[in-house]
Amino acid sequence: MALNRTGWAKAFPLIVGGVLALIGAVLLVGGFTLIGLGGSPYYLLAGAGLLISGGMIAMRRALGVWVYLGVFVATLLWALWEVGLQGWPLVPRLFAPLVLLIPVLLVFPRIGGDRRTGGTLWAALAALVVVGGIGIYFANWGDEASPLPAPSGMITDREAGGDWPAYGGTYGARRYSTLNQITPENVSGLKAVWTARTRDLPSARARDKYGAETTPLKVGDSLYLCTPKNILIALDAASGKERWRHDPKVADDWIPYTAACRGVVYYASPQAVPGRACGTRIIEGTLDARLIAVDAATGQRCEGFGTNGEVDTKLGMGKVAPGMVSITSAPTVVRDILVVGHQILDGQERNAPSGVVQGFDARTGELKWAWDLARPDLTGLPPEGQEFTRGTPNMWTTATGDEQLGLVYLPLGNSAVDYWSGSRTPPENQYATSLVALDVTTGKPAWTFQTVRKDVWDYDLGSQATLVDFPTAAGPAPALVLPSKQGDIYILDRRTGRPLTAVQDRPVPGGGVEPAQRARTQPHSLYHTLRKADLTERSMWGMSPIDQMLCRIQFRKADYRGFYTPPIADAHYVEYPGYNGGSDWGGVAVDPVRGIIVANYNDMPNYNRLVPRAEADAKGWTPRSQARGDTLKGGAEGAGDPQAGTPYAIQVNAGWRMPFTGLLCKTPPYGGIRAIDLKTGQTLWDRPLGTARNNGPFGIPSMLPVEIGAPNNGGAVVTAGGLVFVAAATDDLIRAIDLRTGRTVWSAVLPGGGQATPMTYAVNGRQYLVIMAGGHHFMETKVSDALVAYALP
Repeated sequence: MALNRTGWAKAFPLIVGGVLALIGAVLLVGGFTLIGLGGSPYYLLAGAGLLISGGMIAMRRALGVWVYLGVFVATLLWALWEVGLQGWPLVPRLFAPLVLLIPVLLVFPRIGGDRRTGGTLWAALAALVVVGGIGIYFANWGDEASPLPAPSGMITDREAGGDWPAYGGTYGARRYSTLNQITPENVSGLKAVWTARTRDLPSARARDKYGAETTPLKVGDSLYLCTPKNILIALDAASGKERWRHDPKVADDWIPYTAACRGVVYYASPQAVPGRACGTRIIEGTLDARLIAVDAATGQRCEGFGTNGEVDTKLGMGKVAPGMVSITSAPTVVRDILVVGHQILDGQERNAPSGVVQGFDARTGELKWAWDLARPDLTGLPPEGQEFTRGTPNMWTTATGDEQLGLVYLPLGNSAVDYWSGSRTPPENQYATSLVALDVTTGKPAWTFQTVRKDVWDYDLGSQATLVDFPTAAGPAPALVLPSKQGDIYILDRRTGRPLTAVQDRPVPGGGVEPAQRARTQPHSLYHTLRKADLTERSMWGMSPIDQMLCRIQFRKADYRGFYTPPIADAHYVEYPGYNGGSDWGGVAVDPVRGIIVANYNDMPNYNRLVPRAEADAKGWTPRSQARGDTLKGGAEGAGDPQAGTPYAIQVNAGWRMPFTGLLCKTPPYGGIRAIDLKTGQTLWDRPLGTARNNGPFGIPSMLPVEIGAPNNGGAVVTAGGLVFVAAATDDLIRAIDLRTGRTVWSAVLPGGGQATPMTYAVNGRQYLVIMAGGHHFMETKVSDALVAYALP
């Protein structure tokens, strides 16, 4: 044992010195590269200091400890100069040096250091940790919430209450409930009261393609929902007991990027005869682009709808490969017309199927109109031998309906390939990435509002617009709230599309691979934006100085000139915000009484590069229609999309993740939730959304319950009880947030990822909260088939 202790005493300085020297060498080489790119000199200097310190300690010279202490103090001062007392930015700058300080102090007396001096150094370290921790805690406590605006009293019979009859609560999509049984004062007593299992779990082949994004409907005493593979289910709203299920038998081959069904339609026919089947019905769109109608009471097919209760919406589209055309969002019903859009699989080929939007009779399934934006003369199916215009922008998300005006508001995406614009036609450039209002009786555009000109950033409108009565000097105006992926929120007169708040055209970067195609200016909302300030080298992150340095090198090597930096092929470029928002398909919630918008959002960049065609061909990147091997394999959206028919494919690093640790290069938070005064657009409070419990380096959950602000998908619900209910984040929690303060006042662990929008309803005087906790492959959350209901005892 004595020999072992002696050997350890000799080896310990060598180990500590060797580790310091190795880290120093890495920082020295990387720091030299970073300086050559115009970056911070810190890493070169710190690397040199660590190299000297490690060498001296390995040679058993106590001076090496003092050199390390000098490096540590300099690092502390540099970190405070760069980011102040901001908690998360300090982590990669100080955590690893602080950890290394422990073995350095332990080795000090073993290489001739004075023990009394060593004790003083330990005391100084303890004081630094305590005082620094307290300072960081109070510096990051969070801003106090601004006072809420005075109640406007703008409540109407359009709000959801005991029922939740449409995907967004109502077709106005406010995601607001008049229920007030659950409040900030009693929400701590909220408990799970039942869990229903959909029994729709992915096959081995589709396990990386599932995303249970559904929000159930509640009408009467029943819940209605769809599963990722479009199984329709009715449940008893009080007990969760299954009443019926209908499986349309969708094959895995038809799964596009994600097997998802966000919601269904409940339709009650004005001509319904009591007791006759299908007077009330449930209608869904499927992954293979069918419309299915079943009786709401029994789940049996509605024989009078299309053929045997189904309609093939692909008619007129020409050749459609499995997975290229799907319906993943709930259709919208306005004046008995079922308005249907399609998800056209992104990034595959310029000659993809059409983005045509169609209107069907909700009773018979008869096609009433088809809007092909490139053929305004076409009102129905194309003549024999022709097809709807291929490659046009599509509506993959959910439309909003205005029964009074007879308008349906379509958030449109981009043309068939997102990152190349040279072959787009004038009608495509006119309508892409726009909100288009269609007259629901004719299918003809009433107005359009474009948020991005010649979009090559995948900034399609993913959020459902929300109808509001907007306060103006002349009184409430019929308006809508339009969120966007780039973070801007617009307020438009829903009769005309005219902005009711200021919109300014601002210069944006030019150049890229198509300089002549780039717009010189882009619209910016002056009302409100969720977008944060442009990135700088200081915005880079990691779990240590080494990977933060590597992210800084990547940043300096990339082309980034701020918002709307155009795509390039000879290097990477940074797109910020990335294609996940800002706001995506979860949309926003609006409390019409208090006059508050609640918006959860993402705050992450993408690290992209256009890939020349020859290089993409050599990699074997082919569109879905020509895929070799399993068509369901692949990574995140845009990660190797072929964009066939254009000069370039696209490689997207979604979130800008490091290849080894899997951590993101940008400093947290990566997602948040914000309350906004509807009248003024001013922020009332803004909080990170999501803890770090499921996130960590190398894919290992950290289990840390601290709010980091996680990536999130799914929306929020706000209630008259003064609560916001939201899941969405990668921490598998559902939470209740006090609308007055933004503070989380209750949370519960879900059996799977909560990448869906919750809903609330009442049965027999009891308020329930329901969330689909099915997980999501893109968000890398746990897969489950659980629908969970919560209520007070």
